Amino acid sequence: MIKRIFLSFLLCTVFLLCGCSKKEEQQPDKLSAIKERGHLIVGVKYDTKPFGFIDKDNVLKGYDVDLARALAGKICGNEKNVVFKQVSPSNRISKLNSGEVDILIATMTITPQREEVVRFSKPYYTVGQAIMVPKGSPIETIANLNGKRTIVVLGTTGEKNLRRFAPEARVLGYRTYEQAFQALKEKRAMAFTSDDTILSGFAQDYPEFIILPQRYTKEGYAIAMQKGESTDSLALDINHILEEMTRDGTLVALKHKWVPSESDKQILSKRLKRQIK
Repeated sequence: MIKRIFLSFLLCTVFLLCGCSKKEEQQPDKLSAIKERGHLIVGVKYDTKPFGFIDKDNVLKGYDVDLARALAGKICGNEKNVVFKQVSPSNRISKLNSGEVDILIATMTITPQREEVVRFSKPYYTVGQAIMVPKGSPIETIANLNGKRTIVVLGTTGEKNLRRFAPEARVLGYRTYEQAFQALKEKRAMAFTSDDTILSGFAQDYPEFIILPQRYTKEGYAIAMQKGESTDSLALDINHILEEMTRDGTLVALKHKWVPSESDKQILSKRLKRQIK
Protein backbone atom coordinates (compact mmCIF):
# COMPACT_ATOMS: atom_id res chain seq x y z
CA MET A 1 0.00 0.00 0.00
CA ILE A 2 2.80 2.39 0.94
CA LYS A 3 4.58 1.56 -2.33
CA ARG A 4 1.43 2.36 -4.32
CA ILE A 5 1.05 5.72 -2.56
CA PHE A 6 4.71 6.51 -3.18
CA LEU A 7 4.45 5.60 -6.87
CA SER A 8 1.33 7.73 -7.27
CA PHE A 9 3.08 10.67 -5.62
CA LEU A 10 6.12 10.15 -7.87
CA LEU A 11 3.98 10.09 -11.04
CA CYS A 12 2.16 13.26 -10.02
CA THR A 13 5.48 14.99 -9.39
CA VAL A 14 6.78 13.93 -12.83
CA PHE A 15 3.62 15.22 -14.55
CA LEU A 16 3.86 18.53 -12.71
CA LEU A 17 7.51 18.93 -13.61
CA CYS A 18 6.80 18.09 -17.26
CA GLY A 19 4.00 20.65 -17.30
CA CYS A 20 6.31 23.30 -15.89
CA SER A 21 9.06 22.52 -18.37
CA LYS A 22 6.59 22.78 -21.27
CA LYS A 23 5.53 26.22 -20.05
CA GLU A 24 9.15 27.21 -19.71
CA GLU A 25 9.83 26.01 -23.27
CA GLN A 26 7.09 28.24 -24.68
CA GLN A 27 8.52 31.21 -26.54
CA PRO A 28 8.07 34.58 -24.80
CA ASP A 29 5.71 37.15 -26.26
CA LYS A 30 7.54 38.71 -29.21
CA LEU A 31 6.07 42.18 -28.82
CA SER A 32 7.07 42.36 -25.15
CA ALA A 33 10.58 41.13 -25.99
CA ILE A 34 11.00 43.83 -28.66
CA LYS A 35 9.82 46.58 -26.32
CA GLU A 36 12.06 45.35 -23.52
CA ARG A 37 15.05 45.25 -25.90
CA GLY A 38 14.22 48.74 -27.11
CA HIS A 39 14.62 48.27 -30.86
CA LEU A 40 13.05 46.41 -33.77
CA ILE A 41 15.14 44.09 -35.97
CA VAL A 42 13.85 44.09 -39.54
CA GLY A 43 14.86 42.01 -42.55
CA VAL A 44 14.84 44.09 -45.76
CA LYS A 45 16.30 43.72 -49.23
CA TYR A 46 19.28 45.83 -50.26
CA ASP A 47 18.90 45.38 -54.03
CA THR A 48 15.23 46.09 -54.69
CA LYS A 49 14.82 49.72 -55.68
CA PRO A 50 12.56 51.53 -54.80
CA PHE A 51 11.62 49.34 -51.78
CA GLY A 52 15.01 48.60 -50.28
CA PHE A 53 18.32 49.63 -51.83
CA ILE A 54 21.75 51.15 -51.20
CA ASP A 55 22.07 54.56 -52.87
CA LYS A 56 25.20 56.14 -54.36
CA ASP A 57 26.15 57.48 -50.91
CA ASN A 58 25.99 53.95 -49.44
CA VAL A 59 22.80 54.75 -47.52
CA LEU A 60 19.97 52.22 -47.15
CA LYS A 61 16.73 53.72 -48.47
CA GLY A 62 13.31 52.80 -49.83
CA TYR A 63 9.63 52.28 -49.17
CA ASP A 64 10.14 49.20 -46.98
CA VAL A 65 12.92 50.98 -45.07
CA ASP A 66 10.67 53.97 -44.32
CA LEU A 67 7.82 51.66 -43.34
CA ALA A 68 10.13 49.82 -40.93
CA ARG A 69 11.17 53.09 -39.31
CA ALA A 70 7.54 54.15 -38.94
CA LEU A 71 6.74 50.83 -37.23
CA ALA A 72 9.73 51.23 -34.91
CA GLY A 73 8.42 54.67 -33.97
CA LYS A 74 5.06 53.22 -33.01
CA ILE A 75 6.36 50.10 -31.25
CA CYS A 76 9.60 51.34 -29.67
CA GLY A 77 8.87 55.06 -29.36
CA ASN A 78 11.48 56.31 -31.83
CA GLU A 79 11.91 55.77 -35.57
CA LYS A 80 15.65 55.46 -35.02
CA ASN A 81 15.18 52.37 -32.84
CA VAL A 82 15.44 49.93 -35.72
CA VAL A 83 18.22 47.61 -36.87
CA PHE A 84 18.23 46.46 -40.49
CA LYS A 85 19.44 43.06 -41.64
CA GLN A 86 19.93 42.23 -45.31
CA VAL A 87 17.79 39.40 -46.65
CA SER A 88 17.21 37.86 -50.07
CA PRO A 89 14.24 35.96 -51.52
CA SER A 90 16.05 32.67 -50.91
CA ASN A 91 17.04 33.24 -47.24
CA ARG A 92 14.46 35.63 -45.79
CA ILE A 93 12.14 32.98 -44.32
CA SER A 94 15.01 31.06 -42.70
CA LYS A 95 16.36 34.29 -41.15
CA LEU A 96 12.90 35.05 -39.77
CA ASN A 97 12.23 31.61 -38.31
CA SER A 98 15.73 31.33 -36.85
CA GLY A 99 15.08 34.54 -34.88
CA GLU A 100 17.77 36.57 -36.63
CA VAL A 101 15.11 39.17 -37.45
CA ASP A 102 11.84 40.05 -35.72
CA ILE A 103 9.90 40.73 -38.90
CA LEU A 104 10.37 40.83 -42.66
CA ILE A 105 9.46 43.88 -44.73
CA ALA A 106 10.96 42.63 -47.96
CA THR A 107 8.53 42.91 -50.92
CA MET A 108 7.02 39.61 -49.81
CA THR A 109 3.74 38.64 -51.44
CA ILE A 110 1.16 36.56 -49.61
CA THR A 111 0.80 33.00 -50.93
CA PRO A 112 -0.87 29.90 -49.43
CA GLN A 113 2.48 28.09 -49.43
CA ARG A 114 4.18 30.86 -47.46
CA GLU A 115 1.29 31.06 -45.04
CA GLU A 116 2.18 27.50 -44.01
CA VAL A 117 5.51 28.69 -42.60
CA VAL A 118 5.08 32.39 -41.68
CA ARG A 119 2.38 34.70 -40.38
CA PHE A 120 1.42 37.67 -42.55
CA SER A 121 0.07 41.08 -41.66
CA LYS A 122 -2.57 42.79 -43.71
CA PRO A 123 -1.22 43.86 -47.13
CA TYR A 124 0.48 47.25 -47.24
CA TYR A 125 1.04 47.47 -51.01
CA THR A 126 -0.48 45.92 -54.15
CA VAL A 127 1.65 44.82 -57.11
CA GLY A 128 1.30 42.95 -60.37
CA GLN A 129 3.56 40.56 -62.26
CA ALA A 130 5.13 42.26 -65.28
CA ILE A 131 7.74 41.71 -67.99
CA MET A 132 10.81 43.81 -68.74
CA VAL A 133 12.48 43.70 -72.16
CA PRO A 134 14.99 45.79 -74.10
CA LYS A 135 13.50 48.53 -76.27
CA GLY A 136 12.71 47.16 -79.74
CA SER A 137 12.18 43.60 -78.44
CA PRO A 138 9.75 41.39 -80.40
CA ILE A 139 8.26 40.23 -77.07
CA GLU A 140 4.83 41.83 -76.64
CA THR A 141 2.97 39.46 -74.28
CA ILE A 142 3.82 36.76 -71.80
CA ALA A 143 2.68 34.12 -74.30
CA ASN A 144 5.60 35.20 -76.53
CA LEU A 145 7.98 33.87 -73.86
CA ASN A 146 7.13 30.23 -74.63
CA GLY A 147 10.32 28.63 -75.89
CA LYS A 148 12.34 31.75 -74.95
CA ARG A 149 14.88 32.19 -72.17
CA THR A 150 13.31 34.25 -69.40
CA ILE A 151 14.89 35.48 -66.16
CA VAL A 152 13.35 35.11 -62.69
CA VAL A 153 14.64 35.58 -59.15
CA LEU A 154 14.72 32.36 -57.14
CA GLY A 155 12.44 32.25 -54.11
CA THR A 156 9.91 34.70 -55.60
CA THR A 157 6.50 34.15 -57.16
CA GLY A 158 7.96 35.10 -60.55
CA GLU A 159 8.87 31.55 -61.55
CA LYS A 160 5.50 30.14 -60.49
CA ASN A 161 3.62 32.83 -62.42
CA LEU A 162 5.82 32.37 -65.48
CA ARG A 163 5.20 28.62 -65.55
CA ARG A 164 1.49 29.31 -65.21
CA PHE A 165 1.21 31.79 -68.09
CA ALA A 166 4.07 30.59 -70.33
CA PRO A 167 4.65 26.92 -69.41
CA GLU A 168 7.16 26.35 -72.22
CA ALA A 169 9.41 29.29 -71.30
CA ARG A 170 13.04 28.41 -70.60
CA VAL A 171 13.61 29.64 -67.05
CA LEU A 172 16.91 31.17 -65.91
CA GLY A 173 16.96 31.68 -62.14
CA TYR A 174 19.21 34.03 -60.15
CA ARG A 175 19.53 34.61 -56.41
CA THR A 176 19.41 38.41 -56.43
CA TYR A 177 17.69 41.10 -58.48
CA GLU A 178 21.02 42.68 -59.37
CA GLN A 179 22.27 39.38 -60.81
CA ALA A 180 19.00 38.91 -62.69
CA PHE A 181 19.05 42.37 -64.24
CA GLN A 182 22.73 42.02 -65.11
CA ALA A 183 21.86 38.85 -67.01
CA LEU A 184 19.22 40.77 -68.98
CA LYS A 185 21.73 43.52 -69.79
CA GLU A 186 24.17 40.87 -71.02
CA LYS A 187 21.45 39.43 -73.28
CA ARG A 188 21.48 36.00 -71.65
CA ALA A 189 17.68 35.98 -71.99
CA MET A 190 14.89 37.74 -73.87
CA ALA A 191 13.05 39.06 -70.81
CA PHE A 192 12.98 39.46 -67.03
CA THR A 193 9.73 38.89 -65.15
CA SER A 194 9.05 40.15 -61.63
CA ASP A 195 6.81 42.54 -59.69
CA ASP A 196 6.10 45.71 -61.66
CA THR A 197 7.31 47.95 -58.83
CA ILE A 198 10.69 46.21 -58.66
CA LEU A 199 11.16 46.33 -62.42
CA SER A 200 10.27 50.04 -62.39
CA GLY A 201 13.31 50.69 -60.20
CA PHE A 202 15.60 49.32 -62.91
CA ALA A 203 13.66 51.10 -65.68
CA GLN A 204 14.21 54.45 -63.93
CA ASP A 205 17.98 53.98 -64.08
CA TYR A 206 18.17 52.22 -67.45
CA PRO A 207 15.83 53.82 -70.01
CA GLU A 208 16.99 51.38 -72.71
CA PHE A 209 14.69 48.83 -71.08
CA ILE A 210 10.89 49.00 -70.90
CA ILE A 211 8.13 47.31 -68.93
CA LEU A 212 5.34 45.84 -71.03
CA PRO A 213 1.93 47.35 -70.14
CA GLN A 214 0.05 44.20 -69.21
CA ARG A 215 -0.06 42.86 -65.62
CA TYR A 216 -0.68 39.16 -65.12
CA THR A 217 -1.40 38.99 -61.39
CA LYS A 218 -2.60 41.15 -58.53
CA GLU A 219 -0.70 40.42 -55.31
CA GLY A 220 -0.23 42.09 -51.94
CA TYR A 221 3.03 42.79 -50.13
CA ALA A 222 2.76 42.06 -46.40
CA ILE A 223 4.92 42.05 -43.29
CA ALA A 224 5.97 38.53 -42.26
CA MET A 225 6.34 37.25 -38.70
CA GLN A 226 6.98 33.88 -37.10
CA LYS A 227 3.94 31.65 -36.77
CA GLY A 228 2.64 30.77 -33.31
CA GLU A 229 1.16 32.28 -30.16
CA SER A 230 4.34 34.25 -29.45
CA THR A 231 3.50 36.68 -32.27
CA ASP A 232 -0.23 37.08 -31.55
CA SER A 233 0.23 40.47 -29.87
CA LEU A 234 2.80 41.62 -32.41
CA ALA A 235 0.50 40.79 -35.34
CA LEU A 236 -2.41 42.65 -33.73
CA ASP A 237 -0.22 45.68 -33.09
CA ILE A 238 1.25 45.74 -36.59
CA ASN A 239 -2.17 45.38 -38.23
CA HIS A 240 -3.51 48.20 -36.05
CA ILE A 241 -0.56 50.42 -37.06
CA LEU A 242 -1.08 49.64 -40.76
CA GLU A 243 -4.77 50.54 -40.42
CA GLU A 244 -3.77 53.86 -38.83
CA MET A 245 -1.26 54.52 -41.60
CA THR A 246 -3.94 53.84 -44.19
CA ARG A 247 -6.40 56.23 -42.51
CA ASP A 248 -3.94 59.07 -41.97
CA GLY A 249 -2.48 58.84 -45.48
CA THR A 250 1.01 57.65 -44.51
CA LEU A 251 0.98 54.67 -46.88
CA VAL A 252 -0.24 56.86 -49.74
CA ALA A 253 2.54 59.36 -49.00
CA LEU A 254 5.13 56.56 -49.07
CA LYS A 255 3.80 55.42 -52.44
CA HIS A 256 3.99 58.94 -53.90
CA LYS A 257 7.53 59.28 -52.54
CA TRP A 258 8.98 55.98 -53.71
CA VAL A 259 6.73 54.73 -56.52
CA PRO A 260 5.48 57.94 -58.14
CA SER A 261 2.85 57.81 -60.87
CA GLU A 262 3.25 59.81 -64.07
CA SER A 263 1.18 62.66 -62.57
CA ASP A 264 3.40 62.62 -59.46
CA LYS A 265 6.49 62.87 -61.69
CA GLN A 266 5.01 65.83 -63.58
CA ILE A 267 4.22 67.65 -60.33
CA LEU A 268 7.74 66.98 -59.04
CA SER A 269 9.24 68.19 -62.32
CA LYS A 270 7.27 71.45 -62.12
CA ARG A 271 8.42 71.99 -58.53
CA LEU A 272 12.06 71.44 -59.52
CA LYS A 273 11.73 73.91 -62.41
CA ARG A 274 10.32 76.54 -60.03
CA GLN A 275 13.22 75.93 -57.61
CA ILE A 276 15.75 76.37 -60.43
CA LYS A 277 14.11 79.67 -61.49
